[in-house]
Amino acid sequence: MIEKKKAAKRGKRTPLGHRRQFLTMMDPDVIKAVKQAALEDDRAAWDVMEEAARQWLDRRKSK
Repeated sequence: MIEKKKAAKRGKRTPLGHRRQFLTMMDPDVIKAVKQAALEDDRAAWDVMEEAARQWLDRRKSK
């Protein structure tokens, strides 16, 4: 019998909790940079993007 190996997970997976998926399009270089920064900071890419979106919304509110 041949034993199947599970593929290694890439990146940091964390529980989503009450979050919902949101599809968007970005430049491939930006995506790559966000993923790399998230790995360096031991965070999930979605967490980095959520933080950036919240900061942008706060700045937009204060105008």
